[in-house]
Amino acid sequence: MKSELEKLIELQKTDTNIRKLKQSIETAKERRASIEQEFEQHAFSIRELQNTRDEARNIRAELENQIITDKTYIDRANRNLQGAKDQKQYETAMRELDALQKKVSKLETEVLEKMTEIEEVEKVLEERAEEVNSLEANRDAALKIFDGELDAHRQEFEAETQKRDEIFLTLPAQLAAVYNRMAQRSRDGIAVAEVINGSCSACFMALRPQMQVELKTSNQIMTCESCARILYIQPQQSEEASAS
Repeated sequence: MKSELEKLIELQKTDTNIRKLKQSIETAKERRASIEQEFEQHAFSIRELQNTRDEARNIRAELENQIITDKTYIDRANRNLQGAKDQKQYETAMRELDALQKKVSKLETEVLEKMTEIEEVEKVLEERAEEVNSLEANRDAALKIFDGELDAHRQEFEAETQKRDEIFLTLPAQLAAVYNRMAQRSRDGIAVAEVINGSCSACFMALRPQMQVELKTSNQIMTCESCARILYIQPQQSEEASAS
């Protein structure tokens, strides 16, 4: 049968894992939202480019329609110029024709600018075409992986909780109470700490040489003189220390 110390060590490892799994489950909503937000940012930047292109296309179409309309006015001005019966009519027709030609020239320049803008945006969209096409699929795949890991964590949490209960029931009531008190008092939930390089891994205080010897040679429950946590040394550490 396992010693009480071995049960405490196993209980601590189980509790530490339960704590980690619980945190994963409790923060799942925020972490899932973060994944969605990351993909949404990519989608938003692409939509902005598409909106910029569509808006430029609409403006270009409006400009071209205006040019068509103004060219009909130019034709009318030319007819008025040719049919002028006196100097005043001639000058009026000339002024109107000149103003319309300048306006059309300006509109044609704006059309060229919009055409250039559209070409530049479409070039960027073409470069990001693979990203655009795979964005939704990649998002769904990432969320599927996340949901799968979360389901696994939930199942493991249930199994570890059951395992904890089973281990806990095999401990003497007084020892179980000491463990619970230490675990609840500790911010990190550590009641049983491993001794590493001669120090408590929870509070990092060095142990007296005599205590280190007793930990290596005894199966008794011993606590840290600094933080009062139950201490243990891994068997391989004890063997290595004895060999050296």
